[in-house]
Amino acid sequence: MEYLYEMHAHTVEVSTCAVANAEEMIKYYEGKGYTGIVSTNHMNNSTFKRAGLSDVSWDEKIDHFLKGYELLKTAAGDKYKVLLGMEINFYNHPNDYLVYGITEKFLRSHGDLMAMGPKKFAELAHENGLLVIQAHPFRRDMIVEDWKILDGYEVFNGNPRHRSSNEAAETWAKLHNKSIVTSGSDFHEEEDAGNGGIYFNKLIETNEELLEELRKGNYRLKTTDIQYSRPE
Repeated sequence: MEYLYEMHAHTVEVSTCAVANAEEMIKYYEGKGYTGIVSTNHMNNSTFKRAGLSDVSWDEKIDHFLKGYELLKTAAGDKYKVLLGMEINFYNHPNDYLVYGITEKFLRSHGDLMAMGPKKFAELAHENGLLVIQAHPFRRDMIVEDWKILDGYEVFNGNPRHRSSNEAAETWAKLHNKSIVTSGSDFHEEEDAGNGGIYFNKLIETNEELLEELRKGNYRLKTTDIQYSRPE
């Protein structure tokens, strides 16, 4: 038996580029065969600026960031397992990085994570047992990150409004022998629901189990044919 998990999803309560709120997201995923969702709301400057939180403490920013995860858990009820992740963007840096295994303690304990830059952050993440995956590395305006500091790459991104050059990402990951590769819908609105994800061989109930299965490679990717709605 396999269990399908969404690995890349945003809701409007935190991610300013999203359209759907947590309750709407759960509605859109019903009937699509998913067991769980990893909430990967954006940890970026826009998240806090548009919420009027640019000048507040880091703890207050984390309170806001975690709100999206908590609302998604509430909306999901017993329909889906909801795990905490994030998609981080560093100041003055173009790339986005999916981070799996994070906890509230990690988020609060190290100051402004967005000020670290990818290399320093990756070192901290690895010290804490987390996985750092570059999201859509071949999308326009991205810079393919040094493979040596990453755990892997998102090789399938199902967002139909961005051409993420998934084939190039898959080829790059194979070239650098990255065994941890991921797929996600990059959910922001209704048309994104169910476009990507990962099939695991066991039920994942905690972030510790998620990290273990990703490291073991006990999964396969969900991919779909994408009809792009916005040319690039």
